[in-house]
Order: sequence, then C-alpha cells, then structure tokens
Amino acid sequence: MATVRKAERRDLDFLLMHDKHIASQELQSLIVRGRMLALETENGILGWLRWNLFWDNTPFMTMLYLLEGARGQGYGRQLVSHWEALMKAQGYSLVMTSTQSDETAQHFYRKLGYVDSGALLLPEEPLEIIFTKKLL
Repeated sequence: MATVRKAERRDLDFLLMHDKHIASQELQSLIVRGRMLALETENGILGWLRWNLFWDNTPFMTMLYLLEGARGQGYGRQLVSHWEALMKAQGYSLVMTSTQSDETAQHFYRKLGYVDSGALLLPEEPLEIIFTKKLL
C-alpha cells in the first residue's frame, strides 16, 4: 500500500540523488513551500510530483516521476489524483502540465482527462505539448 504525503526536508538527499532536473536550492524551496508530494511504501519513496504556478495563478505540474520498478502499477495515477484533489481544495479550477512529443507520458495524461492545449517549440528540442484539465 502506497501513501502520498508532502515531501519533507528529510527526503532531500534521496530526491537530489534521483531528480537531476532541478537545482538543490530550488528543490529545497519547493519542499518548504509545500509544492512537492512523495509517494512511499514501507520500503521508502517510490516517486514524486512537484509543481509551481504558471502565470502565478494556475498550478502547473512540473515533474511526475516514478522509480523504474514502480511504473505501470497505478502509482502515477494515485499521485496525480491526490495533487488534483489538493489543488481543487485550494480553490483552483484548472491545472496544467506538459511533456515532450517523443515521450509516452502524453498518452497517460490524456487518459487522465488532460487535453492538448498548445505547444512550445524550442531550438533543438522536441515539441513540448501543453495540457490542461478542468477540475470538476
């Protein structure tokens, strides 16, 4: 049984070891601000979700990650559902995320009700697909 909780300072070393997409200082800031969730079992952390605010007013999931052995077991759906409920409880009616067009995560987000809402094309990078979801 996996549980979702807010990431804490005690998780920092583990997260820094596994999350290579964020600077240490920024990761610490997200933890302090309560913008990172950890999914764990009795064996430890299996994955995490972090977010910021797009345009300072719309929750934007910037990272959803599960360790290799934890994928395909519903944990990603559990993390996203928990985050969406948290965002709704905080009064938000819309959330966002994105993924590169060469990543299979796009199919996962669509299954969860996210809709294609635009794209960003940076030099020498695959197309970044922007997704939104209305929280009902």
